[in-house]
Amino acid sequence: MNKRKKVFITGATSGVGLILAKKLHTAGHEIWASGRNFEVLEHLEELGLHTIQADLTEEQSFENLFLQMETPDTIVLCAGVGTFEYLTELEEKDIAQMMRVNVIAPMLLTKYFAEKMKARGSGHIIFVASQAGKVATPKASVYAASKHAILGFANSVRMELKEYGIQVTTINPGPIDTPFLDLADQTGNYRDKLSKHLLSPEKVVEAIIKTIERPVREVNLPSYMSITSKLYAVFPKSVETLGKSFFNKK
Repeated sequence: MNKRKKVFITGATSGVGLILAKKLHTAGHEIWASGRNFEVLEHLEELGLHTIQADLTEEQSFENLFLQMETPDTIVLCAGVGTFEYLTELEEKDIAQMMRVNVIAPMLLTKYFAEKMKARGSGHIIFVASQAGKVATPKASVYAASKHAILGFANSVRMELKEYGIQVTTINPGPIDTPFLDLADQTGNYRDKLSKHLLSPEKVVEAIIKTIERPVREVNLPSYMSITSKLYAVFPKSVETLGKSFFNKK
C-alpha cells in the first residue's frame, strides 16, 4: 500500500482485529481501533493508534463513535461473538447478543459510513464473516444465521454502492485459532476436534491486508473452503450427512 489510508477496525482489542490494527499502523496507516477492552485500547494509544471504546450492544457507543471519527477510507468489521450450543440449550441473552454484535451493529455502521462514502465517491467496506455463513454446522444455529445474514447484506449493498466507487468485500474464514473459540465453546471440545484445521490469525490478517491493497468480492480461507460451500449449495443433504460427525461439537 503506497497511499496512507485511514482505516477503522471494530473488534480491535483481540484476535484478528488486534493483529490487523498493529500491522497496518506499523505500515504507516492512520488506524482507528474500537473495542471493549480498555487496557488493550490504552496499549494501542501508547503505540500511536487512535482508539474508541465501544460496546456494540449499546446505542450510546455508536453515537460516541460517530462523533469522534471522520469518514475512513476503509472500514474492517471484525467484531463478532459466538456461543456454540444446541438451540434448545441457548439462553435468550446469548441469541440477542450474537444478533446484535454480528448483524445489527455492522449494518448500522455500514449504513452510516456508506452515506459518507457516497458523498465522497470512494470507500471500501470489509466484513469479516465466516464459512459458517455458507455451510451450517450443529451447535452453531444462531451463529450461522448471523453470518448468513451478514453475507446476504454484503451482497446486496455491494450492488447498491458499486456506482459510487465503494468496494465491498467479505472475508470468509474457517475456524481461527483465537480466544474467540474458547469463549464460544468453553468445553474445549471444538478446539480439540478441529485443532489440525485451525487457521492462524496472521493468515487471516494477511488476506485482509491484501484485499485492502487490491479489493476483491470475497476471500475464502482456506481456499478449498470455496469448493466446500459450492458443494453444499448443490448437494446440501450429502454434505450435511458427511460433515455432521466431523463438525458435531459434543
